[in-house]
Amino acid sequence: MIFDNRETAGRLLGEWLKEKLGKEGNYIVLGIPRGGVVVAKETAEILGVPLGVLIVRKLGVPENPELAFGAIDPDGNIYLDKSTVEYFGLTPQVIQKIAQEELKKIREREKKFERGLIKDFKDKDVIVVDDGVATGMTIEAGVEYLKRKGAKRVIVAVPVCPKETEEKLKRYANEVYCYYSTTTSPFAVGMFYRDFRQVEDEEVQNLLQ
Repeated sequence: MIFDNRETAGRLLGEWLKEKLGKEGNYIVLGIPRGGVVVAKETAEILGVPLGVLIVRKLGVPENPELAFGAIDPDGNIYLDKSTVEYFGLTPQVIQKIAQEELKKIREREKKFERGLIKDFKDKDVIVVDDGVATGMTIEAGVEYLKRKGAKRVIVAVPVCPKETEEKLKRYANEVYCYYSTTTSPFAVGMFYRDFRQVEDEEVQNLLQ
């Protein structure tokens, strides 16, 4: 399965969720910047629900920043993948340093994407959308954050993810919907898009208007 672009993936996801979710629920869609917001915008429009952002950040291994050893949420809580931390011998000092750098980026993005920040999640059914999930660390951080903030239900919805990650996320979220679940290895989200261009901050700001 290859998606043309993030917009197409978002529309497919939205139509699919329409069948799955039913009418009952006080739904909002939160996209993870940047690429996830492009997908989330289409999904939210099809579902006819409000759109916002969820700013969580991956903590990347120093020698390979694309590889997550954990994630951090807007409250500064750190979530670690213990096996990756042990494998790379990451010390508490290194973890703390990377976490502080990423928390700074969260604060910067909160200012940039202020229009999409939703403060009150009480009694809401929150659908967390990204353009795809690899390890699931950032999604896990987002789910735990939203549960702590009083969300009634936290639903994860993504166009593509590894089967293994989908199963893992079911331990945290109330529901997980992965449009295309795969056992392809090695896995990278970009492999499943014809157009997987870099999304700029300005585009996210425009989508949140």
